[in-house]
Amino acid sequence: MTSNPSAENWVSTIYSIWDLGFLLYRHLLFFPIYTHLIQFLVLFHLKMASGIFRGLFYYLFFVYLAFSFVGLQNFVLGRLIFVSKPDPDNAAATARWLVSQNSWGILSTISSDFGGAPFGNVVSFSDGPPNEGQGIPYFYLTTLDPTAKYAISDERASFTLSEYPIGTCGKIDPENPTCAKITLIGKLKQVEPNSKEVEFAKTSLFSKHAEMKNWPKDHDFRFYKLVIESIFLIDWFGGPKPLTVDQYLHFKP
Repeated sequence: MTSNPSAENWVSTIYSIWDLGFLLYRHLLFFPIYTHLIQFLVLFHLKMASGIFRGLFYYLFFVYLAFSFVGLQNFVLGRLIFVSKPDPDNAAATARWLVSQNSWGILSTISSDFGGAPFGNVVSFSDGPPNEGQGIPYFYLTTLDPTAKYAISDERASFTLSEYPIGTCGKIDPENPTCAKITLIGKLKQVEPNSKEVEFAKTSLFSKHAEMKNWPKDHDFRFYKLVIESIFLIDWFGGPKPLTVDQYLHFKP
């Protein structure tokens, strides 16, 4: 049985396009733009032959460039990451990025049911509407859940976030220092009802967690915030980065 050169060429071409698509996706996640440029130009000369596929390549590459320059760095788990990961040397930028890009974390309070042991709970949060984060985590909690109940008797709390759920750590283990993590320590307080802040908290949370607006009204859900008093941040080797609350809250992208 003889092979069909034309069919084999088409199969080869399809695999080439697949490889380029995969590399484009991978590069979007992990490499700086100048690396993309060099590697994709090499790939172009190796794998692109016809004018049609050359045009397709240019189209995909320039779409990528456009997305990079406006800050839409990549898709992770079906959602957009609106801002690229900051340089590890910029502690304030990294901290605010972690808070703005995450949608859930571990909120720990002092348990009155377990002899004062810390009680960590997975909770959804938001620090502001998309691209308008202020750095202060807001929560929608009910005292039917232990977290809000414990905060009534002891407001001390901490909120821990990791870069790992964002999807930008790649295959790096979550405990690796280069996969950034942050713990915000402070007081968990209810947001004043009928205030401008409670409207901001509502808009912030419901814009990122639309399901919340349909949660049972008879469960007495209320808006809370973490009043930050100190920050623990690791985003590289060498231990935690020095970062004051003032530096964190007043950071301007």
